[in-house]
Amino acid sequence: MSDDLLEILSEMAEIECDVPLASMTTLRIGGPAKYVAYPDSTVALDALVRFLKERGIPYKVIGKGSNLLCSDEVFDGVILRLDKFNDYYFIGSSLIAQAGCSIIALAYQAMKNGMSGLEFASGIPASVGGVTFMNAGAYRSSMSDVIDSVFVYRDGKFEWMNNDECGFDYRKSIFQKHPDWIVIAAKMNLVPQDINEIRDLMDSRRERRMSSQPLDKPSAGSVFRNPEEIPAWKLIEGIGYRGKRVGGAMVSDKHVNFIVNEDNATARDFLTLVDDIKDRVEEKYQIRLHMEVERFNWPNRK
Repeated sequence: MSDDLLEILSEMAEIECDVPLASMTTLRIGGPAKYVAYPDSTVALDALVRFLKERGIPYKVIGKGSNLLCSDEVFDGVILRLDKFNDYYFIGSSLIAQAGCSIIALAYQAMKNGMSGLEFASGIPASVGGVTFMNAGAYRSSMSDVIDSVFVYRDGKFEWMNNDECGFDYRKSIFQKHPDWIVIAAKMNLVPQDINEIRDLMDSRRERRMSSQPLDKPSAGSVFRNPEEIPAWKLIEGIGYRGKRVGGAMVSDKHVNFIVNEDNATARDFLTLVDDIKDRVEEKYQIRLHMEVERFNWPNRK
């Protein structure tokens, strides 16, 4: 890509060059991205996307990168970061938040406002855009339980989509089928509740996470979706893979459905270990695990 492209991109947004994707993901894995753009308005975002599409330049929206496995290869395109889309508003029992907002920070703000509904998300290190895209969840609750509607940029237009239009399912949404659609904001319906009750629940869950999850090491959270028959961690435990290691990637000693970046792991280390687990589980239990972590920039892999 040429210097004149950098000049054009810089007219529409703040731009960084040759940024490691490893620095943009909680797993700390991934090769360099040629450009990273930080638009500060919907007008700038619209202009950027239209320009990139006209030029045939690949692009990808990344939030906090907490559920992303990037390849070790160069991404010869533009990463769009919506960090500057970070406004939120409480209106009655509703919360409207832009895509760049931290869902953890919003859970605590909701608590301070005496609003219940986001306690389950108080430990998910992701943005509103990311948790909406993945329909993220914990403690048997998901974003689809609280989302009323989603403000989306699609087909060159900004518009609201109701919950039932979003195709929410377990760790799924319609946005995964339309990578060119961009989540701009979400409206969430919350419920008034005593602040102390909300705080106590969030505190107890924080203690539970700290005791049961490897929060001190880079990871992408839970790696596999839970099959209907049995939790994924029981299957991984059953094949004896606690502490199993490939290169710098290791099945956590603390929680076997976490694969941690133990020592400068490569994307290939991580994916080799994932495939090994899937094969061994299927061989022993006749159940095929599915990775819930999104893969990015893997041109030769479906």
